[in-house]
Amino acid sequence: MGDLYRRFGPGLSTIFVALVLVWLAGMVLAPNLMMIDYALRPNLPPAAIGGPTDTYSLANIAYLAGEATHRTIFLKTIWASALVALTTFLVCYPIAFWMAQRATVGQLSVVLLLIIIPFFINEVLRTLAWFIILAYRGPLNAVLMNLGIIEAPIRWQGDGGVLAAMVYAYILFMLLPIYNAIESLEKAQIEAARDLGASPWRIHTRVVIPHAKAGIATGFVFTFMLAAGSYVAPALLGAPGSRWFTEIIYNWFFEGGDWNRGAAYALVLLVLCLAVVLVTLKIARVNLADVAK
Repeated sequence: MGDLYRRFGPGLSTIFVALVLVWLAGMVLAPNLMMIDYALRPNLPPAAIGGPTDTYSLANIAYLAGEATHRTIFLKTIWASALVALTTFLVCYPIAFWMAQRATVGQLSVVLLLIIIPFFINEVLRTLAWFIILAYRGPLNAVLMNLGIIEAPIRWQGDGGVLAAMVYAYILFMLLPIYNAIESLEKAQIEAARDLGASPWRIHTRVVIPHAKAGIATGFVFTFMLAAGSYVAPALLGAPGSRWFTEIIYNWFFEGGDWNRGAAYALVLLVLCLAVVLVTLKIARVNLADVAK
């Protein structure tokens, strides 16, 4: 705060701080408070709102605890989101290391351009592109059949298709934090480890990954939260047996007309996701200040 006041002066700095506080209050605090309010109240007709039956309780949350199917989908969404984050890390880490430690300036510029350009298109269109690629009569099946790898088309829609689309959709949120962290690692440290006889695996596990743990944790946090709250990819690419918890929340709001129960489901998802993130950061020994950098 002191640096802000010294750089821009008290007048302009006060305006900046006020705008940030207004944005946080209007776009973050108020919607979440409304969601909590809806989640703890029953779904009533307009005439009964504010009446004796309009009381706060945990009935909507208890309904989720007693609904076996919804509870199973909820738990599946959590571990599947963790799988998305892990898969995205496995894809991004080698690329980030090469970009930070091996690529020339020209190569880095080309790779960043190739990675970023597809994200000029919104997420719905990118997911529809995956829908076309993975379609029963789509190009992926056509190529595999022409190569003789498969004899008949395969239905790729389902958990595999959702996983592929999410990894692609959130790759930047994992790649850039890891790249920024590894870029600050001195190449001399890697060379020293190599000169001392360390294998490539040991160099990465004992030198690179510990140095980049803040960037890795940031990527995991972003990717996990985005995957757990995703709706487009599961709705377009998921099979009947691969429903996502966000689809149930959508159904409560827009098909069932029960905003209170939908808010309760959304609140449970938010709280558990935050708990998973905080536990992950604790295990990785990374604090929120490191993630925010």
